[in-house]
Amino acid sequence: MSQSRTLRQKSQKYQENIEKRGVASPKKKEDGLNINPYVLGFIIFVVVGSTLLQILKGQ
Repeated sequence: MSQSRTLRQKSQKYQENIEKRGVASPKKKEDGLNINPYVLGFIIFVVVGSTLLQILKGQ
């Protein structure tokens, strides 16, 4: 019994996939900070605001 052409192609594709298992492609390292400017502004607002409140309460 001979295999049909499509069956051979599927088998070959499967074999190539087997050899690639477990190999992760290296990810590009992104430079810079990945944070929304609004979120960064909110964090700075909270930190600076809480610092000012603590200074004013201490006096």
